[in-house]
Amino acid sequence: MDQAKQQAKGLGFFERYLTLWVFLCIIIGCVMGGQVPEVAQYLDGLTLDVGDAPVVSIPIAVCLFFMMYPIMVKIDFGEVVRAGRSVRPVTLTLVINWLIKPFTMVAISAFFLGTVFKGLIGAEAVVLVRMPFGLDLPVGASHGVGTVVLQDGVKMLQIPLWRSYLAGCILLGIAPCTAMVLVWGYLARGNDGHTLVMVAINSLTMLFVFGPLGGFLLGVGRLPVPWQALLLSIGIYVALPLVAGYLSRRAILAARGQAWFEEKFLHTLTPITIIALLVTLVLLFSFKGEVILANPLTIVWVAIPLFIQTVAIFGLGYVAAKKLGLSYADAAPTAMIGASNHFEVAIATATMLFGLSSGAALATV
Repeated sequence: MDQAKQQAKGLGFFERYLTLWVFLCIIIGCVMGGQVPEVAQYLDGLTLDVGDAPVVSIPIAVCLFFMMYPIMVKIDFGEVVRAGRSVRPVTLTLVINWLIKPFTMVAISAFFLGTVFKGLIGAEAVVLVRMPFGLDLPVGASHGVGTVVLQDGVKMLQIPLWRSYLAGCILLGIAPCTAMVLVWGYLARGNDGHTLVMVAINSLTMLFVFGPLGGFLLGVGRLPVPWQALLLSIGIYVALPLVAGYLSRRAILAARGQAWFEEKFLHTLTPITIIALLVTLVLLFSFKGEVILANPLTIVWVAIPLFIQTVAIFGLGYVAAKKLGLSYADAAPTAMIGASNHFEVAIATATMLFGLSSGAALATV
């Protein structure tokens, strides 16, 4: 598929030094959180509310739209249908991403966060998260492992801190990566067409599976399951950019043609996507800056199970692809898609469900 090759070969300044920008944004966010925490608190308060419940973070929603739209506008639905006839790679990526990876993420994360590192995180440490949308319980009532408390006149759920981190890991586990896999697949000399089609299939699958699977696994983790907010998050963070991408793709191709779309339009979108990603990182780390600076090892406790999960799923995906007779060019991106996480969707969903200041939001970073 020529458009994927052209996009990857056009790696610009932002993509080449993405790791550096990520670290700089982490540092900037932590410094802001320590020096001007009121800024992040103000941004966290910019929400769309239903009743008295804040259900959508406006800054996160805007950032995520600009991160998701570029990958959605690349999806050629005709190509997706044709790729569906190639049973082996499609079946493999769906099985790994939706039948294996979410459950190994829960098992590995629960073991490390709930057993190995529980004492280091704080066995009695708790965090306040938002009440599930539509739930109205009296103060002192129990819901899952949470207890309803009153904080600044607002009802919140008090849950164990390690379970909040677990919720973030669960949301990462059910969100396979999209946009950046195209760049990684190119750098690994993979099949760009295969990569784009697998990304498209997983994006479409996420639209229908993310909410129900997320609710089930959060329930297994004995965490509050805000079903309405989960479904709303899919509508805002996945369906909206998907529909916008589909409609604008058709309109642009009809008006300007394939060459202009691939060579001009897509190239213009790339830095916008990266900027939106970096702004999201600054926002998240600024709000958690004080906590991170006071407890820097918290990041390590969360990163260890995520690292083990990533390596294990990548190895499983690559070995399985080779066993099925796929070439290296097809096996490499298949393994990368399985091992990577769409943390933009995970961040947005964690923020919507539990709040920007929650452990779940921090874990998704």
